[in-house]
Amino acid sequence: MSTVHFVHTGTAYLPELAAYATHLNQLGHSSQTHQSADSVPDNADLVWWICGHVSAHHSRRLHRSLHVHEYASASVPPAAWLKDRVKQLTHPRPQHRIFQNEWVRRRMGLTDAVPYSLRDMGLPASFLTAQAKQAPEYDLVYLGAMSRLTAFWPALQSIDQAGLSLLLIGDIPPALQAKLQGLPNIHCTGRLPHNEVPIHLLRARVGLNLMPEELPFTAQTSTKMLEYLATGLPVISNPYAWAQNMAQQHAGRVQLLNPLCTPQQWQMALAHAPAPLADRSHLRALSWTTQLDNLPVWQLL
Repeated sequence: MSTVHFVHTGTAYLPELAAYATHLNQLGHSSQTHQSADSVPDNADLVWWICGHVSAHHSRRLHRSLHVHEYASASVPPAAWLKDRVKQLTHPRPQHRIFQNEWVRRRMGLTDAVPYSLRDMGLPASFLTAQAKQAPEYDLVYLGAMSRLTAFWPALQSIDQAGLSLLLIGDIPPALQAKLQGLPNIHCTGRLPHNEVPIHLLRARVGLNLMPEELPFTAQTSTKMLEYLATGLPVISNPYAWAQNMAQQHAGRVQLLNPLCTPQQWQMALAHAPAPLADRSHLRALSWTTQLDNLPVWQLL
């Protein structure tokens, strides 16, 4: 049995770490997660860096270990391109790399012969089987990084003016919270345990996906949209490259709305939204089990 040591020095919530731990256990291996590389033992079997920064010092200290570098996302603004170039030039060479998708791989500019895998976001199976316990209480639900909603303030005002109710699931920054007090149709749950998210999503009729139209956001997976679809909700999104591709893949379930700033547009969009799906067995490809089963990285173990 081998132990995989995950090094995640950032603050971002990464549900994939729990999925990895479960999958490794099923393969007969174990895992530990470290907020600092200082606590990774010298005799570690495999060190899995969530990039972020990869310490050259600790990479040298752990030279007897196998190393995996995972790029679940390209760097985000400000100075996103510069951050990615720094990683390209300073990260030591691992035995394997993992990228969220081909765009992230190209963005990182790592063109050496190191083997790599592409691993998209996945979801716990519970999202695919959750069922609403009662009729929806809200018209819309938004899950995820609330700081991004500041850029969509006119859209939030229009939703409220349209008389539509919106449920926000997540921590609200104080500045946004103060502004939301003037919009009586918008309600907040605060941050919830991940296993409680599906049933709260099903308190609404439609999932809301709002993403800033800048890289890397427009080229990467929106986990919230996957979670909406997996729980059976139709989705309304602003139009951008990745969302447009999802609208094609899930015809009739993803509605692209532009402009976002008139109450009439929101009322029409809700009127045209299809009903939630009770049976989502055709979406099994979204599960972590499917995403992780065939990753070649497990051969290192």
